Amino acid sequence: MTLIAFGINHRSAPLDVLERVSLAGDRLPKALTVFVEGDHVNEVVVLSTCNRVEVFAHVERFHDGYANLRDAMSTATGVDVDDFVPYVYVHDNETATRHLFQVAAGLDSAVLGEHEILGQLKVAWEAARTEGACQRLLDPLFEHAIKSGKRVRTETVIGRRTASLSHSAVSLVREQISDLDGKRVLLVGAGEVGTGVAQALDRSADIDIVVSNRTESRATELADSLGASTIPFDRFADELANVDMVISATGATNRVLELDRVEQAVAHRTSPLLILDLAVPRDVDPAVADLDGISMLVLADLQAFANRGLEERQKAVADAERVVDEGLDGLRQQLSAQEVSPLLGSMYRWADAVRIDEIDKQASRFADLDPEARAAAEALSKAVVAKILHEPATRLRDTAGTARGDRLAESLRDLFDL
Repeated sequence: MTLIAFGINHRSAPLDVLERVSLAGDRLPKALTVFVEGDHVNEVVVLSTCNRVEVFAHVERFHDGYANLRDAMSTATGVDVDDFVPYVYVHDNETATRHLFQVAAGLDSAVLGEHEILGQLKVAWEAARTEGACQRLLDPLFEHAIKSGKRVRTETVIGRRTASLSHSAVSLVREQISDLDGKRVLLVGAGEVGTGVAQALDRSADIDIVVSNRTESRATELADSLGASTIPFDRFADELANVDMVISATGATNRVLELDRVEQAVAHRTSPLLILDLAVPRDVDPAVADLDGISMLVLADLQAFANRGLEERQKAVADAERVVDEGLDGLRQQLSAQEVSPLLGSMYRWADAVRIDEIDKQASRFADLDPEARAAAEALSKAVVAKILHEPATRLRDTAGTARGDRLAESLRDLFDL
């Protein structure tokens, strides 16, 4: 079998392409089903964030598995294959495994060393397990990758002085609105990114927040935690005339704020309106930024701000890669150990079958032995077999997870047809 990492990210594709193939939120469970239904796909985990959509899959054969994943991506997103394939990168086996570990370590993020990706990986893994798309094949891979990502953040400085997106948002907002106290903020969407920014703003100033979300119960829950009020999702645009700031970060696949609707809502405003469009795909028509009295920040603005101090963190990349290497070694050792145990069992069963067969062939010569002598002969034959197999079994266990161990295991299979 082959491990494939199939993806599109902020480096490989324009934002509009990345937006179109986003599989976040409510789209993910159905997408997982579509991916795992491929004839050559065994298990799959889908990671969809504002910066990447990546599919990690165990497949029977590389080319057939890749074709399944490519077609499933098109089916799940409604985007024609020709529109996204030019931007796809594909890794397999060890390269795919290392890529996942680097993602978990924050080495492949738009903000080097950022922390959010680790939680997003956990959510993606749990979602796949819930849908039955991830079981024994991918479980150890994600378990070790997340463990390694935690070590990178505790044992290296790569994550230090990294401004979170929430912190970046507060700083950038204060450049636009110096005095936030008493300002009214509309939060559209109750997802992780928007909620984090709203919470950070709430901690930094005495603001009045209004929450609007498609799922009313989620809006109420979030509003209660913030001491905020709510407004029905189909009426939130009416609130544009009354607020100083909008934070929009829904999981919608289409725009939730079109140009004409914003124009109508702000036609009679006398004060500026700041809009933070943090969604992928974007919630707000980009043309809104050209309207008089409107200032708009997007996710890329927050990421650029968060990357300040990058030089210091880049010096820690080598340390982070060392931790990644150690994590990969740990994974290989576990997988090899899991493979070695049944292999050794097969070897011992083969040897015991040979022993019993030879005893059966010589049965007539042992006919006159009393039970005690027969038992002694049986014990002696077992001891001889165990003694012969002890050294190769020990070497195989000791080298599990190394290139030498892999060679010894393969030789054992070939020599004894195991």
